Amino acid sequence: MAKLVFPEGFVWGTATASYQVEGAWTEDGKGESIWDRFSHTPGKIKKGDTGDVACDHYHRWPEDVHLMQELGLSAYRFSVAWPRILPNGRGPVNQVGLDFYSRLVDALLEAGITPYATLYHWDLPQALQDEGGWPRRSTAEAFVEYADVVSRRLGDRVKHWITHNEPWCVSMLSYQIGEHAPGHHDTQEALWAAHHVLLSHGWAVPVLRANSPGGEAGITLNHTHYTPASRSQADVAQARRLDGWFNRWYFDPVFGYGYPADMTAGHEAEGTLPQGLAFVQPGDMEAIAAPLDFVGLNYYTREVIRAAEAGNLPQEVFAAPASEWTDMPWEVYPEGLYQLLSRVHFHYHAPKIYITENGCSYSDGPDAAGRVRDARRIAYLQAHFAAAHRALQAGVPLAGYFVWSFLDNFEWARGYDQRFGLVWVDYGTQQRLPKDSALWYRSVIQANAVEA
Repeated sequence: MAKLVFPEGFVWGTATASYQVEGAWTEDGKGESIWDRFSHTPGKIKKGDTGDVACDHYHRWPEDVHLMQELGLSAYRFSVAWPRILPNGRGPVNQVGLDFYSRLVDALLEAGITPYATLYHWDLPQALQDEGGWPRRSTAEAFVEYADVVSRRLGDRVKHWITHNEPWCVSMLSYQIGEHAPGHHDTQEALWAAHHVLLSHGWAVPVLRANSPGGEAGITLNHTHYTPASRSQADVAQARRLDGWFNRWYFDPVFGYGYPADMTAGHEAEGTLPQGLAFVQPGDMEAIAAPLDFVGLNYYTREVIRAAEAGNLPQEVFAAPASEWTDMPWEVYPEGLYQLLSRVHFHYHAPKIYITENGCSYSDGPDAAGRVRDARRIAYLQAHFAAAHRALQAGVPLAGYFVWSFLDNFEWARGYDQRFGLVWVDYGTQQRLPKDSALWYRSVIQANAVEA
């Protein structure tokens, strides 16, 4: 088989998020987050699971860093828990929380692993939500204060900063659909939240650059590839609307195009923006479009969309056979990653791109010999790595790839049923066990290449 060789210096890493792995939810001065509150609300999380302990990474991080080193990772993307730093969202700083991340960064650097820090991966301090949360402009202002505190402490060593992870999830999934914390169902709230998340990103970028000389700052956007079920005008139009709702509402303003006019008109017609874009103040759009050093992209799947008919709502069509679906269930569609990378390069002209999340959930566990033979995950990653290499050959400035995730962990509203990790976690004993995919990934990193 031919080998697909990646450029010299290509970054190979994995990623986690604070609430999904850290645990220690009430320790060392940490404040309550919206996910602490949400997961303790009956009926919100599958089986009543919480992130109270999760993978106990807060206590077991030395073991985890050693395991990363054994797997040959060149980078680790982690997130900082805002309420661990500013328990009330603003004001007094919890130095013990800062010390935790400082020790983690030092250990990563000592192990030869480059830290990539995400400032916000969904665990908003509950105190800020009590004031209104992301629909309030004051939350964007508080985020900049938080970004300043963290980057002043870590900016001498952390040189890769991601402001937000997946603004669509922070806004639409959390304030419109209600599947994620704080669990609201208000489209207007979601649109205001989206704007303030993006605004806080733009305001924070120059702060991060000032506090981390020589560093780079960007944002991570998630993307789902919407494919019309047919060439009918109705299916094509519905796929376009969903692309605007999920993708363009975030990509367009970050890259200086403003909010998409077709979506703004649609929201006004539906009554979800009764005052139009009145929440946009002078200078906001210029701030949101702050020049980026890179953009992070999270990609998992596509959706094949059929328009509404006979009184039914628009729906996803399950076009692929069952063997091509992960346990989420999401279709395995590596071609979508190539299309995404091409779109962000040729349309949005991103200066540099990292795949900050890509991976799959499969429930394969240890066999009688204590081995996790997750061949489906290896096949998934191999196909997506090949799609990324194809994009590189087309001229896409792809600089790195972070597999989601390092550890099996708390998968938000789905609790502990979904296992995305390269490393198996026994949640009862906290034993870590590298899966076959982790060992395979180590060989990819060593060779800086994947078999076609």
